[in-house]
Amino acid sequence: MAKILLIEDDLTIGESLKLQLQKRGNEVEWVEDGVEGLSRLRFYHYDLALVDWVLPGLTGPEIVKQYRSHGGLAPVMMLTSMNEVNQKIEGLDSGADDYVTKPFNVDEVCARIQALLRRPANLMPATIRVGTIEIDVGRKLVTRNGVPIKLLPKEFALLEFLLRHADQFFEVNALLDRVWGSESDATDAAVWQAVKRLRNKLDDSTGESIIVNVKGMGYKIDKSRIQSG
Repeated sequence: MAKILLIEDDLTIGESLKLQLQKRGNEVEWVEDGVEGLSRLRFYHYDLALVDWVLPGLTGPEIVKQYRSHGGLAPVMMLTSMNEVNQKIEGLDSGADDYVTKPFNVDEVCARIQALLRRPANLMPATIRVGTIEIDVGRKLVTRNGVPIKLLPKEFALLEFLLRHADQFFEVNALLDRVWGSESDATDAAVWQAVKRLRNKLDDSTGESIIVNVKGMGYKIDKSRIQSG
């Protein structure tokens, strides 16, 4: 099963692709806005992204170019009605791995997705280091002071997001939107429980939690409490 991000503002195409990809056992997140699509690509892990060319907010090539410039490694397939050679070259030059022209056959798109997913990664997965905490995003590994820490998938996603935005506060609704999305367990209690588990697993004996909660501001990772050493 692959985790796929679909960035497409055409409701008919989006609904059809999402349904067919889910029928094939994939987990699909669908957004209709270019800015939101780039945000998700940058802050969460996906096995592959399907990106439309013409989108509100940002164009497909702009999304892919910015994603690659920040070290994004996931395969990207462009979806577009533009079929001129120079336009295809622009899409591929932005960092896309494949290019499909509309209208397309869904079965063909799914077959090409599988081909992209079979390609071996030619770069090491991104690593996030903040003080004594290190995350290997691709392998889903977390260590503090070199000691491995086992996290549940949602704990990992929350920690990754907070570390990428260390020292920035996020209200519960923002965390639900960015980390939980439209999942059925997206509740205030789910955030509280995930934070509690992360504190139990990551905090040391100093008595100060690395995750700070301030009423009216939300949660943040406090970098000063994850000193190297």
